[in-house]
Amino acid sequence: MKAAVLYAPKSELVIEDIAISVPGPREVLIRTVACGVCRSDLHFIDGAFPHPMPTVPGHEAAGIVEAVGSDVAHLKVGDHVITFFTVFCGACEMCITGRPSLCIDPSTRRAKGAPPRLNLKDGTPLAPFLNLSAFAEMMLVHENACVAIDKAMPLDRAALLGCAVITGAGAIFNDSQLRPGETVAVIGCGGIGLAAINAAKIAGAGQIIAIDPVADKRALAEKLGATHSLDSSDPDLAKKVAGLTAGGVHYAIEAVGRPETAELAWTILRRGGTATILGMIAPGGEVKIAGPTFLTGKKLQGSLLGSTRFPIDMPRLVRLYLDGKLDLDTMVAERIKLEDVNDAFAKLRTGDTVRSVIEFA
Repeated sequence: MKAAVLYAPKSELVIEDIAISVPGPREVLIRTVACGVCRSDLHFIDGAFPHPMPTVPGHEAAGIVEAVGSDVAHLKVGDHVITFFTVFCGACEMCITGRPSLCIDPSTRRAKGAPPRLNLKDGTPLAPFLNLSAFAEMMLVHENACVAIDKAMPLDRAALLGCAVITGAGAIFNDSQLRPGETVAVIGCGGIGLAAINAAKIAGAGQIIAIDPVADKRALAEKLGATHSLDSSDPDLAKKVAGLTAGGVHYAIEAVGRPETAELAWTILRRGGTATILGMIAPGGEVKIAGPTFLTGKKLQGSLLGSTRFPIDMPRLVRLYLDGKLDLDTMVAERIKLEDVNDAFAKLRTGDTVRSVIEFA
């Protein structure tokens, strides 16, 4: 099958044929239909986060089950599925307390000594990328790395649910538990931020403030539900947020991944507000908060994939789309072929696009 292989950080992906294994126990083989080109991939490709090489990146995908291994309980051939990279075991402390996105149980991976799921044509094993390696015509994953969805859902839109949308929407529905009438600011209007804005509209937020330096992204944010949009480079930004909200927002969502934007999320909160950091702050980055501000009762929290309960939340997001409430169409900037993936990452680096989606034949 064809795949996009990364041999070294800060290099272009190479499109070539690779080999994929047959499904083992609790594994499913998925024909990839669509995969989003996500900024999280870029962090690894550009070397900001370390990862074993060579590997096949990609982690925001949807497809159709082609084969299942033994002991697969919840999926069958022909199912349409969304994948997610935080595969869960279902039995550890994190899973049974309702936090499957934090599961790191090794039982979901192939055992040591077992053949790798992916190989180069010369037999060199490929390191699994975030349990998925989705920039490929097929994926071989643990059954708890995907969930079956309504076949009426277009798979090119469904793919976005696998990272950007569950992260942004989950930050509103799960991490913030925003109630109607409350205020929220979203810092960064890429795919994750736009999903958070759309979810805040669905949740009935009173004011939704989009913050981004790119005018086109602020315009998209307003289309998806933002009531106000502000330029993040404005030196009076914090004062403007306080003026709009009578002292600050109830919730701030950071979707950039920089220390200064995490600090901004804290600054624009009202007393007792909560800031949720979704962006991937690179190793070595530090967030600094003035000590006396903790006396205001503010809260700062991290989140992985919006604290999503995948088998429950993802079908519900599908239903929100099918019912016309969740807008995924606006988030797709372009549909491309696998061969165009390097160009898509180049556009991501400039910050001028929301989501490129790879469509597989």
